[in-house]
Amino acid sequence: MSHIEWIALNSVKGLGPVRIKHLIDYYGSAEEVFRRSGDELVREGIIPAACIAGLFGKELRSEAESQAVLAEKKGVEVFTLASPGYPPYLKEIFAPPPVLFVRGDVSVFTLPCIAIVGTRSPTAYGRAVTRSLTGELVGQGLAIASGLARGIDTIAHETCLERGGRTIAVLGCGIDIIYPSDNTVLSQKICNTGVLISEFPMGTRPEAYNFPRRNRIISGLSAGVLVVEGGEKSGGLITASYALQQGRDVFAVPGPITSPQSVGTFNLIREGAIPARSGAEIADALSLFGKLRHKKPEAGVIPGGGDGSIQLSLLSESERNIYETLSETPRRMDELSALAGRPVMQLFDALLMLELKGLVRQLSGQLYIRA
Repeated sequence: MSHIEWIALNSVKGLGPVRIKHLIDYYGSAEEVFRRSGDELVREGIIPAACIAGLFGKELRSEAESQAVLAEKKGVEVFTLASPGYPPYLKEIFAPPPVLFVRGDVSVFTLPCIAIVGTRSPTAYGRAVTRSLTGELVGQGLAIASGLARGIDTIAHETCLERGGRTIAVLGCGIDIIYPSDNTVLSQKICNTGVLISEFPMGTRPEAYNFPRRNRIISGLSAGVLVVEGGEKSGGLITASYALQQGRDVFAVPGPITSPQSVGTFNLIREGAIPARSGAEIADALSLFGKLRHKKPEAGVIPGGGDGSIQLSLLSESERNIYETLSETPRRMDELSALAGRPVMQLFDALLMLELKGLVRQLSGQLYIRA
């Protein structure tokens, strides 16, 4: 099966995973989308006129073909939402990645999986707890998903492999770029029994705004998310937030109240996360003895009516507030913050969801416009 059209769709700026899925559902296949005219697509209200030039640009298909050739040369498999081997849990989330670039043993997708995430600067306590819990969870037959970042992620991947387990590393860059580079050897070991996975085209650099988007995949692959340590604004908390949206269970390791790295996990527990003391307790909570309890989330609502038009009533209050500050004129993050009356740090999640829904497009230099 050719994935060229899927890769091409995935490369069009401003479409986003939600709109791409809507296009496929509406026309039946990626190939059929490209058989339509730009006028028809705009008339049907499925995609905005601003995306038409990118969708029918002369370079789009040739670049997609180059991506496919490069992937084959580097031993990378391309999965789409139409592929039989696409990770089943991930397919259920809102805004599943239309295209996945995968390297390694894809049979790991058939195993029950738990995500282990946390700070890039763990304490001695955090390192010890991560090793202990990871080893116990591997012993329960679980695959381990994480983000290959320094700190907790790296310890989880390494311990999993040392205990004979299988692990999934989700990248915030192209699959042909290992970040951080000091995990290059670890990434090669992961591929022997597990996989590296990315939704970003080959060659994509590890930009900061890629990583929150990456985190929804880590939680989406998993039955639950375990946060070991994290400060008040840790990336692990973003993963936990996605997990809750996706109907996954969230576990957090209690830590010393005097440690700044315990603030994030303390807040999670206060908000209802399950305190984690042992791998056996986590496995028992997930009912992972041959009968995985998986709380399937409600089907995501495509932001459009029968005619494909955007319904702002379907957006959260935060998303709608920020969307209304945007226009065809690019705005900087500080401008959006002033117009929306929200601190910059509160904008990232809402902007990411708007981008995934295909309502917002990010330009270079962290400029944003309506898609």
